Amino acid sequence: MSLSVDSRACGRLYVIRCSGRIVGGDESRTLEAVFIRALQDSNRLVIEVADVSRVDSSGLGLLVRFLSRVRANGGDMRLASPQPFFRSLLDMTKLSTILRVYGTEEEAIVSFLKDPANTIKETTPAGPSVLFLDQSADLCAFVRKLLNGYGYDAVTTCRMHDAKLLLSASDFSFLVLGPECSQLPCDEVIATLKPLAKAAEIVQLQRGFQMDDVERAASDLLQRMRPQA
Repeated sequence: MSLSVDSRACGRLYVIRCSGRIVGGDESRTLEAVFIRALQDSNRLVIEVADVSRVDSSGLGLLVRFLSRVRANGGDMRLASPQPFFRSLLDMTKLSTILRVYGTEEEAIVSFLKDPANTIKETTPAGPSVLFLDQSADLCAFVRKLLNGYGYDAVTTCRMHDAKLLLSASDFSFLVLGPECSQLPCDEVIATLKPLAKAAEIVQLQRGFQMDDVERAASDLLQRMRPQA
């Protein structure tokens, strides 16, 4: 089975799920391309390998190379859910002594969320903290850059499960829900997240926000957040 990769941002870290083989050739090139894309957004990577069926020396070498790269940039890379054969390979090659391994993806994510903020090399804005939730990765990227540019400490996620993890691990001043924040109705999303959001001000973006004039959309969002900022 060739390699298939699914990746997503989760707050300030990036989760990469691999299925199939991590071996030399097309598979390694596919994974390397995903690594490079992920490193444009984060230097904290979780590699979920529950469905990986084979790993060769080239595949291990790729993991080691990017582990060194993210650590040189002040970050880290963690492995989640390896099958027994994969764990044996890590032990045999002594990679288990340098690469942190977790039983589940959630455990690996939470381990990053509990790390001190200074493990992230880039500086973060000192303003109010914001969590933005929407299913569109492009809209998440736009809102994150917009709010960070105006001094907010903004993080984003496309998944409800990740939003729950982030809200459980950190306090936020704002919870901003995008027009497509979930497959669930918005009132159900609010009912689910509000107990975790604690004192966060909830801002809900209307449908069509992502298709509105960019300047008007940005101004509207900033105006709705400014009174409490």
